[in-house]
Amino acid sequence: MYTLSRDQWTTRTMVKVSIMAVIAFILMFFEFPLLWIAPPFIKIDISDLPALLGAFAMGPMVGVIIQLLKNVLNVVLEGSTTGGVGEFANFVVGSAFAYTAGAIYFRKKTFGRAVAGLLIGTVVMTVVITIANYYFIFPFYAKLFGMPIQALVDMGAGISDKITDLWSLMLYSIVPFNLLKGVLLSAITILIYKKVSPILHR
Repeated sequence: MYTLSRDQWTTRTMVKVSIMAVIAFILMFFEFPLLWIAPPFIKIDISDLPALLGAFAMGPMVGVIIQLLKNVLNVVLEGSTTGGVGEFANFVVGSAFAYTAGAIYFRKKTFGRAVAGLLIGTVVMTVVITIANYYFIFPFYAKLFGMPIQALVDMGAGISDKITDLWSLMLYSIVPFNLLKGVLLSAITILIYKKVSPILHR
């Protein structure tokens, strides 16, 4: 397991991590739905990108810290409509993605391992969010807003006639949505990492 040693946790590292977390927080505002694949209340953004870049440049734990700070900033500055549950889920899922990708790449920094790390990270992220949504997040939202889970299912029923219950919503909407999100983030990371890497390594 990778950790961030005291020697690595310098003032310069803290400044870079803080800046990346602020950028991630700002990117959270640029979100949009993918109505052809997910219900309108599920939106995509690229706020995991700074954590992926940080994990590649400074180690997987840096990606986790960026995810933590991003969500803390969101709760403190924007508040939470879910009692912090949504932000906690965002932290866990984003951390799983960034840590997995960063750990695979950081062991041996080659292009092939970067691609492998991002793809495996995408799968890990998708598995984690699917389990979290099925067992915790969707039931919590249903209770929070005083509606049956079937009402959430019905929002996704227009996407596919195969969506009839919560599990089929996970299978035919949540899984492809997160796989697409992971591939998008992976592609952007691959495209820009080498360009920003010199800045992150200063």
